Amino acid sequence: MADTPKPTERQARTPLPRENGDEKKPGFRTPRMRILLIVAGLLAANYLFVAMLAPGKVEPVRIPYSPTFLEQVRAGNVDRVSTQGATVDGRFKKEFKYGDAEPNKAFATEIPVFANDEQLSKALEDEKVVIEAEPINQSRGFLASLILGFGPVILLIGLFVYFARRAGGGGAMGALGAFGRSKARRVEGGEQKITFADVAGIDEAKAELAEVVDFLKNPERYQKLGGRIPKGVLLSGRPGTGKTLLARAVAGEANAPFFSISASEFVEAIVGIGASRVRDLFKQAKEAAPAIIFIDELDAIGRSRTAGANFGGGNDEREQTLNQILTEMDGFESTLAVIVLGATNRPEILDAALLRPGRFDRRIAVPAPDREGRASILEVHTRSLPLADDVNLGRLAATTPGMVGADLSNLANEAALMAARRNHEKVEMADFTDALEKIVLGAPRGTVLSPEDRKRVAYHEAGHALVGMLTAGADPVRKVSIIPRGQALGVTFAAPDDDRANYEESWLLAKIKVALGGRVAEEIVFGTITTGAESDIQQLTQIARGMVGRWGMSEAVGPIAVLPQDQNGPLLPGSQGASETTQRLVDDEVRRIVEESYAEARQLLNDHRDQLESLTEALLREETLDEDAAYDAAQVDRHIADTSLHNTATSAPLRS
Repeated sequence: MADTPKPTERQARTPLPRENGDEKKPGFRTPRMRILLIVAGLLAANYLFVAMLAPGKVEPVRIPYSPTFLEQVRAGNVDRVSTQGATVDGRFKKEFKYGDAEPNKAFATEIPVFANDEQLSKALEDEKVVIEAEPINQSRGFLASLILGFGPVILLIGLFVYFARRAGGGGAMGALGAFGRSKARRVEGGEQKITFADVAGIDEAKAELAEVVDFLKNPERYQKLGGRIPKGVLLSGRPGTGKTLLARAVAGEANAPFFSISASEFVEAIVGIGASRVRDLFKQAKEAAPAIIFIDELDAIGRSRTAGANFGGGNDEREQTLNQILTEMDGFESTLAVIVLGATNRPEILDAALLRPGRFDRRIAVPAPDREGRASILEVHTRSLPLADDVNLGRLAATTPGMVGADLSNLANEAALMAARRNHEKVEMADFTDALEKIVLGAPRGTVLSPEDRKRVAYHEAGHALVGMLTAGADPVRKVSIIPRGQALGVTFAAPDDDRANYEESWLLAKIKVALGGRVAEEIVFGTITTGAESDIQQLTQIARGMVGRWGMSEAVGPIAVLPQDQNGPLLPGSQGASETTQRLVDDEVRRIVEESYAEARQLLNDHRDQLESLTEALLREETLDEDAAYDAAQVDRHIADTSLHNTATSAPLRS
């Protein structure tokens, strides 16, 4: 199960249908070269129009002022002239050939600044040359001038409007109107291939949604008894638990049109666009009823509206979009078969107006799957994989506590890739365990440790593992490795046989002791400490502070929450910071818990020093030990240890 739109968990891996609505709108996808050719063609057409509408335009021959122009004036061959500054534009009475130019009546010349204007004027008068104020060889009509001056601009504007209308699908508003249209992806009822058979591990959530499916299929059954189906259903849970997959499965089971959109797609820089898109989305859904609207990541626009949250008074685009959603959901008629499904990872921050009856009045938690659920999910994800006979999905599910559908899908894919790299005919159990090790512990690094560092890392990891094997309430050790992975030089991986819904005090104390085991082993063997226990110290400190300040596991502080915490909904209102005296008491209690756990871990390793040495030698020899090999090397019987530790485990209150 994945929380984002991914390929289904079906065996056949059927590709999802295109979610582009019932018809594909033309988009602005013209190649750049085609656009350039169109622009060039339009400019050429503009030039031809000007040429046709300006027949009086003549290209003159340029001649020198002296002696050519003056000689032609004295010879009486100049018919008329027009001057603009020092430029003379005129026409001959008879065609005149100058140089290599063709014979022409039109000419142009420049009067030098030192020329005698009075003599030139007298010569023109003597030869009765007509002197005009308008240009002679540049004449054209008003329409030609208009086309030449504004034609290119008009053509470019028209081209832009044409492509903009194509991108926006036409309409009265053109491209501007397209901003207000919904971007939801629409899948028709018969095209949605995902059903409840593709969803595993969350049977409770499927059962809740079965009623929604039944209403969409048979609305009359509920309406004749006066029943009203919830207008909105909110799916909440961790990322990857399968909220989006559940929404698609509802549409597939109901065989109804499915409108899918992310909440962030409503919001634009232009205020009011989001509200317009909401109106358009709900309008389309009502026209296609019975239909399903799915809004993913609802918290992007449904965040609680609080005073002072926005410097502009709260009237921003996100809030207007939220108000429009509330208004549209209120406008649903009781007989209208349109269901709004929302998904969020953080339901505690949603606005209270969204969660009131009449809107998202049904809330379905999508939890992480338990052991049986994980096994079911693995079965779905491995349907298309050729599995070897040694693959035990139940055992694999037991070693993956806390993983959700997306994690398990990734695990199956990594195992298949690993089997392909190893040229296996089928995916073997070793491929799954190595893939799990890669996901949880990280990929091996090429770091080469010195013999001294390698030995120290081996003792450190052996200390973690041995304390975990011999401590009451600790999780069983699954794998120990001294191969550098990720940020760690070595890793000890422990996981419970069954999922834990509640954590006893003995288990928390065991976690602290196991975290201290590596540092204690280094001190016992080498007499010094290193920085290798940094992450262990951070982890145990967080656990100890939670025991004292959050879970009331200290008699000195009592059952009081004294660590500052944010509000996580109406049932978890959070807590304020404590006084300086209480904080000092918390620090003292945390130190006491850690020091007592440290003393017990040190005593445990001193009493079992031979087993520590044996486990370390096996690690130096093999580098990685799985569960059975690790317990054998430590000379600890797994089943006997579990029984004896369970009988000796206590949850007595801590001493103050």
